[in-house]
Amino acid sequence: MSHVVVIEDEGTVRDVLRFHLERAGLRVTALESVTGAFDVLPGADALVLDWMLPGESGLSFLRRLRADAELRRMPVLMLTARAAEAERVEGLESGADDYLTKPFSAAELVARVRALLRRTQPDVPAILSNGPLSVDVGAAEARVGSRRMNLTRREFDLLAFMTQHVGRVYTRTELLDRVWGADFLGGERTVDQHVTQLRAHLGDDPGKPGFLETVRGKGYRMRPWTDGA
Repeated sequence: MSHVVVIEDEGTVRDVLRFHLERAGLRVTALESVTGAFDVLPGADALVLDWMLPGESGLSFLRRLRADAELRRMPVLMLTARAAEAERVEGLESGADDYLTKPFSAAELVARVRALLRRTQPDVPAILSNGPLSVDVGAAEARVGSRRMNLTRREFDLLAFMTQHVGRVYTRTELLDRVWGADFLGGERTVDQHVTQLRAHLGDDPGKPGFLETVRGKGYRMRPWTDGA
């Protein structure tokens, strides 16, 4: 599930943005100003940014974002009531990837965000696999061999994420952010509990796992099946 950060100071507009983006299947973190934005943007997939914000304008924040080594490639959709061509050009030249003038339709908003995500993210295969493990993203179904696993939504999301990134180690904090969302209030123990439950579903031996491996002092990774076959 792609993660979109929205920065919009008008509460009604912010709620509308969140509603339609979540309805489109995206995970949303919504802020009313740029305060704290650099804390939630790492790991996000796109930013919807209002031009006129309290304290620091969206345009000023965008320039700072583009100067940040880690976040400079973050795709940004700029929202504004400014319709003049010169102002649209200023926003684009400051680093916005796309521009949407208020008022706008929900359909156009979602289409533009999805277009940004398609341009910046590699395609995720409809079916992920690792040895006998098969994860059908579209059908929200996972199997080991011919055995279908009865997973909760969060268990499935975690398994799909780890299977999509076979071999990569993720800390508990990174998994909370990417799977549960930056605004999730639970702690790292939540990740441990879900890994334990997934191992039971997978038939994994915690002492010698074939799939979900604990990397001491770092976090978890999905082992490439050739390592444990």
